[in-house]
Amino acid sequence: MEITHPHVTLLAITPNGEKLIEEAGRTCYLSLDKIGDGTERNFIRNCIKNGHLSILEHASATFRIQGASRAFTHQLVRHRLASFSQQSQRYVDENEFHYIVPPDIQKNDGALKVFRDFIENSRAAYRTLRELGTKKEDARFVLPNALESQIVFSANFRELRFIFTLRLHRSAQWEIRRVCLEMLKIMQTEAPSVFGDFIIDEENWTATQGIG
Repeated sequence: MEITHPHVTLLAITPNGEKLIEEAGRTCYLSLDKIGDGTERNFIRNCIKNGHLSILEHASATFRIQGASRAFTHQLVRHRLASFSQQSQRYVDENEFHYIVPPDIQKNDGALKVFRDFIENSRAAYRTLRELGTKKEDARFVLPNALESQIVFSANFRELRFIFTLRLHRSAQWEIRRVCLEMLKIMQTEAPSVFGDFIIDEENWTATQGIG
């Protein structure tokens, strides 16, 4: 089955994360007496503006990402200050795999036919290898990067800001932009003081920073 859109679910987030960040940050300046209702908003924004980002590492979020390809996960797992648990092709039977079609290929009928033919040839090769007794861990060698690969991803808020800055730039690949945009929209709701400065361009799946 072809998948047209990724799906991102927030599994967990540090409770009262922004308040925790404020307390950590105010410890640096021994200004804990200034903590009050809503004081985290300006405090965090000022810290980000001044480059005091280490305090953002005290809060983290965990996401489940579905409907994205192994090409995407190969990019995501390059971010070292994060944790990942990914669907295993050694243990999961891929006879009925789902796959992602790049937009440029979708728009070209000739390219789409070549792509779909290749996908089905790969599926047939995988099934035949399994029928011949090949282990899943070896049969997977004929599977393409287009296959859906579910992944659970955790990172602290500082690392998330770094990832969003890098991967929501217009020069990043379309798929990782789409997934990161969904994560950013979630984080702007959950932690607006930390992520609210990103200006989203929904049409192009990009975002830029604009603290003021």
